[in-house]
Amino acid sequence: MPMCAPKPFSSDHRPGATRSGAMRLRATAVALGLVTVFAGCGSGQIHSATSTPSSPSRPAGSGGHLGTPPAQSCVNTALAGMSQAQRVGQLFMVGVSSSGISAAQADALRRTHVGAVQLTGRSSAGIAATKSVVDRLQALTVPVHGAISRLFVATDQEGGNVQTLTGRGFSTIPSAVVQGRWPTAQLESQAASWGGQLRAAGVNVDLAPVADTVPPGLAAVNAPIGALSREYGNNPTTVAAHSTSFLRGMTSSGVLATLKHFPGLGRVRGNTDLTANVTDYQTTRNDPYLQPFRSGIEAGAPFVMASLATYARIDPVHQAVFSSVILRDVLRGALGFNGVVISDDLGNAVAVKSIPAGQRALRFLTAGGDMVLTDNPGAVGPMISAVLAQLPKNAALRSDVDNSVRRVLTIKQNAGLLTCQG
Repeated sequence: MPMCAPKPFSSDHRPGATRSGAMRLRATAVALGLVTVFAGCGSGQIHSATSTPSSPSRPAGSGGHLGTPPAQSCVNTALAGMSQAQRVGQLFMVGVSSSGISAAQADALRRTHVGAVQLTGRSSAGIAATKSVVDRLQALTVPVHGAISRLFVATDQEGGNVQTLTGRGFSTIPSAVVQGRWPTAQLESQAASWGGQLRAAGVNVDLAPVADTVPPGLAAVNAPIGALSREYGNNPTTVAAHSTSFLRGMTSSGVLATLKHFPGLGRVRGNTDLTANVTDYQTTRNDPYLQPFRSGIEAGAPFVMASLATYARIDPVHQAVFSSVILRDVLRGALGFNGVVISDDLGNAVAVKSIPAGQRALRFLTAGGDMVLTDNPGAVGPMISAVLAQLPKNAALRSDVDNSVRRVLTIKQNAGLLTCQG
């Protein structure tokens, strides 16, 4: 997410690899269970969680399978055991304080059945104390018939101005500008170490790396990225190499990474957290500045975060987060992304404040998004209620929700967060 102010450790709220590097990532993904067979592909091939059977550019192994693959079998079991409210809840990530939650907040999370939380604010409590907070959050998980779906627990751990978790056991992470000057192998190694710290604290999703490219000379006027030193460089080749190395390091540590903010905030001036009508007048469907996102997707990124800006040369009518052209045609179609599309903050951001909370969630899901992120816990109730109210009336929405829940549960199953009995 864009940052509101350049304060240390504030909550945010993130060419091509060498052949050997790609092979290492692929091997790591297999070890982590990030490779799965998608039911119904008809080819008998094994595909990464972010690839599609029809996309020959994606890495794929071969192997025949009879019946429903185990990963999808567990997903089907979980879906069958969930109520409609529980399914919809899987599509929401809610901000909670990194220092802990009250009994009332815990009850609210149970009632809304949310499938993910984001640790927000700034905590200097260290790994052990953070793990205690996360353990309490995971204890809120309500088993369904035949399956247990644990929470995605995310935070913003980019470095520099954007590092939510500090204290005993956590490294002080330098800014992306500094990371972008390192050799990519060094960055991958360091990111693996930072990911290991998150893993030890119970955090399984990092809302990083930033894949936005700020053009030369524009850092000072680019409020969400450049002014906060969040960019890996000033050209897409450098940004692609370093953001992908960060992603590789996180993946090797067992933490799911998130490319953000698609299709890029490097050419805007306003910060969508604080400003309405932020518009990019340059980025196109085939823009070279999409290279870092393409590189990360080809490397297996499980999450891509959609920005709240408008892209006049792609879809001048809708903000990216509400644009089916950007999410379906460009991200899923042209770039071949088949993982989970997560929104930037739809709870507190000024960029969406004029839209009723329920409509924000509905517009995002119908545009092709999968997981609604709200830093405002008070917004999640109206959002979920709006989706549940529309489902009986809207067959297209029912199909979209079903597909999104499957994507979410598949990544959970691959990451060991979804387990089935028997």
